[in-house]
Amino acid sequence: MTLPFAVADDGVPVRAALAGLVAGLRLARNEVCVFLPVDCPLVTPELLKSLAEAGADAAVPHTGPLPGAYRRSALPVLERRLEAGELALRGALAELDTRTIDLEPAQLVNINTPQMLRGLTP
Repeated sequence: MTLPFAVADDGVPVRAALAGLVAGLRLARNEVCVFLPVDCPLVTPELLKSLAEAGADAAVPHTGPLPGAYRRSALPVLERRLEAGELALRGALAELDTRTIDLEPAQLVNINTPQMLRGLTP
């Protein structure tokens, strides 16, 4: 299947969200990037906007580091942690200017199967 956008590999053998964030921020043309797990289909544009407009190195919901908005200013900390094998994003948040945004928990529900999604819709 041909996608309407370029796909970039993160260039590291480890598979961790941190590696994807570093790769995305390195390629970013914007100052702020919003990272969204593919298994959160109920996230709204308003939720993403609230993360992006938080004005910190990182903005995340109270549930954890993703979805989250990360500024390019976070890149040195994230790169250093990736190179050191410190892959937990929660640990990186402690080193960054991080804002926690109050979001509707129902929007962050993790959906892994079509049956789970059907169970959420009337």
